[in-house]
Amino acid sequence: MRSVSAAVCGRRGKWVVLVVWLLLAAGAGMLGGRLEEVQSNDPASFLPSGAESTVVQEAQRRSAAGNQVPAIVVYEGRPVAEAATDAERFAAVEGVAGRVSSPAPAPGGEAVQVVVPLDGSDYEVLTAAVDRIREITGDRAYVTGPAGQSADTIEVFGSIDATLLAATSAVVILVLLLTYRSPLLWLIPFLAAGVALACSRAGNYLLAEYAGLTVNGQSGGILLVLVFGIATDYALLLVARYREELALHEDRHEAMAAALRRATPAITASAATVAAGLCCLLVAEQNATRGLGPVCAVGVACALAAMLTLLPALLVIFPRGVFWPRVPVYGGAAETGSRLWDRIGRVIARRPRTTWIGTAAVLGGLALTLTAVTVGPLAEADAYRTVPESVRGAQVVDRYFGTGQEGSLVVLAPADEAERVAAAVAADPGVERIGDRGGDGRPDNTGGQPDGTGGQPDGTGGRPGDAAVTVDGGVLLRGALKDAPDSPAAYETVERLRQIPGATVGGTAAVNLDGTLASERDLRVVVPLILGVVLVILVLLLRALVAPLLLMATVVLSFAAALGVSGLIFTELFGFAAVDTGVPLLAFVFLVAVGVDYNIFLITRVREEAALRGTREAALVGLSATGGVITSAGVVLAATFAVLGVLPLVVLAELGFVVAFGVLLDTFVVRSVLLTALTLDVGRWMWWPDRRLTRVREGGSGGAVPETAKSTAGRWW
Repeated sequence: MRSVSAAVCGRRGKWVVLVVWLLLAAGAGMLGGRLEEVQSNDPASFLPSGAESTVVQEAQRRSAAGNQVPAIVVYEGRPVAEAATDAERFAAVEGVAGRVSSPAPAPGGEAVQVVVPLDGSDYEVLTAAVDRIREITGDRAYVTGPAGQSADTIEVFGSIDATLLAATSAVVILVLLLTYRSPLLWLIPFLAAGVALACSRAGNYLLAEYAGLTVNGQSGGILLVLVFGIATDYALLLVARYREELALHEDRHEAMAAALRRATPAITASAATVAAGLCCLLVAEQNATRGLGPVCAVGVACALAAMLTLLPALLVIFPRGVFWPRVPVYGGAAETGSRLWDRIGRVIARRPRTTWIGTAAVLGGLALTLTAVTVGPLAEADAYRTVPESVRGAQVVDRYFGTGQEGSLVVLAPADEAERVAAAVAADPGVERIGDRGGDGRPDNTGGQPDGTGGQPDGTGGRPGDAAVTVDGGVLLRGALKDAPDSPAAYETVERLRQIPGATVGGTAAVNLDGTLASERDLRVVVPLILGVVLVILVLLLRALVAPLLLMATVVLSFAAALGVSGLIFTELFGFAAVDTGVPLLAFVFLVAVGVDYNIFLITRVREEAALRGTREAALVGLSATGGVITSAGVVLAATFAVLGVLPLVVLAELGFVVAFGVLLDTFVVRSVLLTALTLDVGRWMWWPDRRLTRVREGGSGGAVPETAKSTAGRWW
């Protein structure tokens, strides 16, 4: 570590490091800019691998005739002739994969709908086709159905990065300015974090392009927030150590080398914990969740590398004056503590046992709110904070045509059993129609008009795309459910249909159901794995058992309290329908893996001081020394995750709020009060079975204190 730190921040090494990073940044900028090209924002990228809906969708992709995604164009209060004129223009749109249906009026004639089958093999073409259809209709109609919903989702994810980059940059700059109160110093960690983000985007582009890594707009947005947040955290910790050492070393290169040696173990342990926790997502079933792990782990690795090499080099290239107006003075008093946190520590020390029991009881009470929280899949209408066109159109379709939706049911059956399977599916009370054109329940192309037009909304007369399609020795039967594809009734129908021998059930309802089931399974499997991995890392880092177990218990308690309180705020204050099924797992990953960072920063400082002072005094010194920087780091991370709330997707707004609230709870309550009180109460047995520290009596064994040299007050170098 001594040789590495000397090389990174030496008089020559700093320039070598800078040149290397400039070259990396140049290449990363070009590759990272292409990350959007390899993002998969279509619904298939979110499906659990191996689920029945995934099998059906893959079969549809292999068949040009079967791989049709219907766009439903619905007119309210418009004449049928107007819809017929538009339908002729729809047929000429690039991406239309079949015959456009004739206008079908609703009973009473108050609305008209036209079904346009689009090519589902390329979602860029599909999105462009939906945009063109919307240009044709203007404000006279709504474009909805699976194609309209997919296009709206892809559009939202496609604009995430630009929105988040602007908002996150503004938040980080503001917090750094408030923290350092310097017009210059904030720029150095901000630039280093920006380079880390560029490199992480480039690394993920390469993995997506050549290793098949699933990257989508959601993971790309979370990557941006995480890298900025965690890189700034590491910068705050290192800069605080550097400021301490500048009071003890006249040469700023020596001061940075000493700061690196002292800060690197905690920062590295933090990054390893976060990366390991994220990599646990590789066992998830959901493609999007499984891909998020390595995507963010790459970001953490890049943030670690930049903050331990580029940031130190930049800091020593600039003179001490970069800290102006609070320039650290050689030989002056080192800023090793905070008066505020010192006073808080003394108050806790008066009755540590009462403090930690009372704090744990309050957190436990907040965690009990989980019993009143509604966790479940969000319906399409509840998934957005604003109301996109596809949702408004779906509401019109439901009002005039019923809740059955084109594409809500697709069944894959063996070719020699297609008729039997179709008959069994058609007999289910939740099925409106399946695999026929004439409404007679047969999986052939009989009934209705030869071209498939002239269909009525009640299922008679035929609809485009409902005919049986042969693919790989099987038959795809397209149809519709009676209930909305995101409703519990539709899920129950899908589960019943899956009991039919030979039937593999897909469609939008099955996709929603499989996503929910996979999220529940991932929560049961990934959470214990993350707990085990993080616990092992803490044991290795601290060479103890008691402290890691207490750390994990406090973080889990903090997570439960944060999720419970946030869930009530979502439903009672924000008006959200529920906490989305995927939010608890992702919130757990970031709060446990990232939230334990602050405990690591504190407890490693306490362990460092315990050998000299004894554990109880070390706990107060550690709290005073790290209180200010960890509080700033927590505010930065909370603020960056809160930026997710600017997006129109409810799931990301919920995730950002839970993580932000949990980080603040962990920063101001768990680390500063609960963990400090526990350390004061347990004392030297925190380090059991490490004999070297458990034998150190309170008051310490003494140790040499570095002498300060001559003052350089007023100098900027």
